[in-house]
Amino acid sequence: MIPRYSRPEMVALWEPQTRFQIWFEIEAHATDALAELGVVPKSAAQAIWAKGGFDIARIDEIERETKHDVIAFLTSVAEHVGEPARFLHQGLTSSDVLDTCLAVQLARASDILLADIDALLAALKVRAFEHRHSVCIGRSHGIHAEPVTFGLKMAQAYAEFSRNRVRLVAARADIATCAISGAVGTFANIDPRVEAHVAARLGLTVEPVSTQVIPRDRHAMFFATLGVIASSVERLATEIRHLQRTEVLEAEEYFSPGQKGSSAMPHKRNPVLTENLTGLARLVRGMALPAMENVALWHERDISHSSVERMIGPDATITLDFALARLTGVIEKLIVYPERMLKNLNKMGGLIHSQRVLLALTQAGASREDSYRLVQRNAMKVWESDGALQLQALLEADPDVTAHLPPAAIAGNFDLGYHLKAVDTIFERVFGPA
Repeated sequence: MIPRYSRPEMVALWEPQTRFQIWFEIEAHATDALAELGVVPKSAAQAIWAKGGFDIARIDEIERETKHDVIAFLTSVAEHVGEPARFLHQGLTSSDVLDTCLAVQLARASDILLADIDALLAALKVRAFEHRHSVCIGRSHGIHAEPVTFGLKMAQAYAEFSRNRVRLVAARADIATCAISGAVGTFANIDPRVEAHVAARLGLTVEPVSTQVIPRDRHAMFFATLGVIASSVERLATEIRHLQRTEVLEAEEYFSPGQKGSSAMPHKRNPVLTENLTGLARLVRGMALPAMENVALWHERDISHSSVERMIGPDATITLDFALARLTGVIEKLIVYPERMLKNLNKMGGLIHSQRVLLALTQAGASREDSYRLVQRNAMKVWESDGALQLQALLEADPDVTAHLPPAAIAGNFDLGYHLKAVDTIFERVFGPA
């Protein structure tokens, strides 16, 4: 990813230095296990740890000739270790190194992403409780529906990202497997105990059947999970973008001193961060499909997956890491306007209470069809007046309505607090008992 959408810790995980260091540790741990089994001299295993090293420029130079990155790496290490290096890579195949390394990188990337989600959850919880009772209009199809609170919006996002956290923990466990099984995965030239030893040293589990490569259904699930998390990022970002529209303006991104919104119009304050997050989410989601297409490899292995993973591994994790951190900052600094929320809620002359009147009429003996018709014909007058008329007044003046409900009973259905009586129950479901 370009530096604009990258953070240093995640970027470092995918740099050549980190990758080759993991390769070295895989080879060295495998040689330790072989030494314990008496396959190679213990002195050779000790020499590899003591003298082992590599030179990235030299690896690149060798690869230009060999056209094989693992051989180039092993040659560079051998130049540092000397004669004992002949015991490196005993019984291993390139996929053992490559796939196990990718498992380590994706597991470590998961840990960074989990920390990102934890930070976002903390921010969402603070804003949820801050605005638990900040009443705003709920919208369906973009149209005023019934009252909610801004805290409920934040609580919904908290619950969604809590589910995403569980998904990522599961995806991390699924991806963190080690394959040191040799050509076509039969352990013909390497003892399975070597695999177990390397797995334990690297914090992985052994792959039950590696067929020379770790099965790519694991990777498909991992990147699909990143795609779901990215979709949740976009969902919340889109909500904020809508709330920041001039006609709504119930919340908006923090606009820092000296910030400029437009090169042409000095008055502009645009939701640039959440628009950016929407775009980044599309990128991460787009990387899930090629991961799924990687599942169907030829026989025991081919390398059609390799070029894909060399790109989507770093790009998906770096992008999502950046997006989660950016979203956390947006939530922490989000400017919320409760007064504007109430103004918008009251804009349409009490239409938000129409369902309560409908239900009251049915309780009073009117059929549902008649109740709907009576409420709707008055509601449409309010709608067409752009809120200049009041639904309650029209209903109280409608003899067909008052035949079932006296004015006092009608008025009782226009209580805003009625819609919010379960807010604390929902919060307890999301956050647990106070």
